[in-house]
Amino acid sequence: MNRAAKVGMAGACAGLLVLGGCGAYNIVQGLTSGASSDGGPEAEQSFDPAAVSSTPPSDAKAIRLTRTFLDNWSTRRLDEAARDTDAPGAASQALQAYKEGLHLTEVSFEHIHSAGPSSVTRGATKVTFDVTAHVAGGTWSYPSAVAVLQSNAHLLAVHWNNSVLYPGLGDDQSLTAGKLPAGTSTAKVVASDGKTDLSTFPSLRDIAATIRKNATPAGGNTGTGVAVLDDGGAGVKTLKVFTKGHAAAIKTTIDARLQAVAENAVKDSRLQDKAAGTVALDWTNGHILALAHAGSDGDIAINGIKSPGSTMKIVTSAALFDQAGLTPSSPAPCTDTLTANSQSFHNDAGVRANPGSTIAQGFTVSCNTSFIKDGFHYLVHDGDASALHDEAVSVFGMGSWSIGGGVATTDPSIPADVQGGDQAAQFIGQGKVTATPLVMASVAATVRGVGFHQPIILPGQEQESAPRAISARTAGYLQSMMRSVATGGTAAPRLGGLAGVGAKTGTAEEGDHTNGWLTAYDSRIAVAALVEGGSSGVDSAGYVVRHLLTER
Repeated sequence: MNRAAKVGMAGACAGLLVLGGCGAYNIVQGLTSGASSDGGPEAEQSFDPAAVSSTPPSDAKAIRLTRTFLDNWSTRRLDEAARDTDAPGAASQALQAYKEGLHLTEVSFEHIHSAGPSSVTRGATKVTFDVTAHVAGGTWSYPSAVAVLQSNAHLLAVHWNNSVLYPGLGDDQSLTAGKLPAGTSTAKVVASDGKTDLSTFPSLRDIAATIRKNATPAGGNTGTGVAVLDDGGAGVKTLKVFTKGHAAAIKTTIDARLQAVAENAVKDSRLQDKAAGTVALDWTNGHILALAHAGSDGDIAINGIKSPGSTMKIVTSAALFDQAGLTPSSPAPCTDTLTANSQSFHNDAGVRANPGSTIAQGFTVSCNTSFIKDGFHYLVHDGDASALHDEAVSVFGMGSWSIGGGVATTDPSIPADVQGGDQAAQFIGQGKVTATPLVMASVAATVRGVGFHQPIILPGQEQESAPRAISARTAGYLQSMMRSVATGGTAAPRLGGLAGVGAKTGTAEEGDHTNGWLTAYDSRIAVAALVEGGSSGVDSAGYVVRHLLTER
């Protein structure tokens, strides 16, 4: 049972209590016995937690009991220390766990002072002290406190909870010393250089946090020190570091230098603070090299699902070549307007009518009616308009991708069962067709790399393959046409003069405004950008793409 602490001892122990100390417990026990009301020896009584006085014990009494408790603790009389509390069973187990978990060799206490009535434990007097513990790996010192209660029978006890061991320690937590558990240090999510922390880039902070939560780190060591463990033994918090460890790292495919360029590109002043997103890929393997966004609409680089406008003409052209046997020189008349399935379509301002236009010419100037006419004529059969969907999925790998690390991306949509005017609108990236900059960067990468490589952000992440590889013939046709767009077509004002660049612009109508798109590649990367509210692709997304192609 826990004994009464009805003490009259003063100055029985010095302020410092250490291992092998003065044995205050025995002194106090002797001094607390006295005469009972009937003149006989007073029977040892038990502190009743259910009968706590609302009056805190005096400072002197609270300090005496605290010294007794700490002396028993420091001299390893843990059961005796536990009986100085209002929960001897729990206290005994916790004190033993403290000793074993820390590999404790010595513990001492000093600067024992009353702090007056406790603001946390009603009816208690707070006593503060400093702890110095010699544990595995080093010496750990910290301030602590106890709350001393008084029962209606004038018996005293230390109010027990795990915060007696260390301030704020939960009752379902414990302490450990030595090698720190892995959970107490956070793995760094880094760029492909193995050192640049992705969380330093505004566009990647959320992505880095997601990867850190879901991916497995490599290398590193935790160092040594003192830590808090949860009830399952996992690290919660590091309290003291004796030897510093090296954080484990999760390496990504991000190119730190290109990412810095992308962060600046989406904030180009010529965009006038419009929401923008961009993605750059290594077209040889699908690695995501940069991903940035700006504006209030969140991460539109990988989740900004919008109609891609004329950038979809890359996929439409591939379908015309693969499924209809056409070539870049096949006729594709460019008229001012065209009606398909009772819906009227027109070209962007500045596109001149050319009845003798070819597919290549219509692509260079981005003539909508050229692709609606050929697409509707060659790729829609008896109401079946699934050819564009088949090309997008089978050759360009469009579908549900996992880029790694639990990072969510929005899937593109090229429905196989479109009806009415949408059967024609799909060929110019309107209607029910939607995509993200990530998807359109992959389209350009498929053309330049002559094959689909699913975008990933973690090296070694499993990549889905396309059911059918793009043919060298089709890829060659598209490369020639995209090069023409960059040198003398709609992208020339931004990309003209850049060696080895192929591109396609897009301007997509959405409600009462337009969105600007541009996707391109050079000898190393494929990139796409979206600017919400952009008046045209070249005069909005074009600025973003140029940054990435010229400043890395």
